[in-house]
Order: sequence, then structure tokens, then C-alpha cells
Amino acid sequence: MLTVDARIEDFILSSFLFGDADRMPLRTDSLLETGVIDSTGVLELIEFLEAEFRLHVDDDESVPENLDSIENLARFIAAKTRS
Repeated sequence: MLTVDARIEDFILSSFLFGDADRMPLRTDSLLETGVIDSTGVLELIEFLEAEFRLHVDDDESVPENLDSIENLARFIAAKTRS
């Protein structure tokens, strides 16, 4: 079973980077600022999170502190799946 981080990275690699692992951002890099995702990509990312981790992302949770880096995503998922 893959870790949460690995599942997120696999999704980013296949959906946004089209397999170009050299473009994979660091865990703390902003996905928006590095150009990995755009506003439409955020919606795709939310759909992935909800399906992959069986959680719901509320509108007020769709903020950079939760969704704008691999590290933030992993922390957000951990918090959502604990509750």
C-alpha cells in the first residue's frame, strides 16, 4: 500500500506532469506558483482527494493552507481522516 504522499505524488505526476518526474515539485513547493496546477487543476485535485481518500472537501477548506503543496495536502488528509 502506498503512503498518502506517494498517492498524491502519483496523481500529480500522471494528471498534471504527464509522467515528467523531473518537474515534480518539492513537498513544500506551491503547486500553483510552480505552475503544476491552475484553478481548474485545483478542482481536479479536490475530486481526486474525495474519491481516493473518501473524504469531503468543504468550500471553506479549499484554501492554499490545505491544498497548495504535497506537504499541506498530506497534513489536510491526515486531519480529515482522523475525524
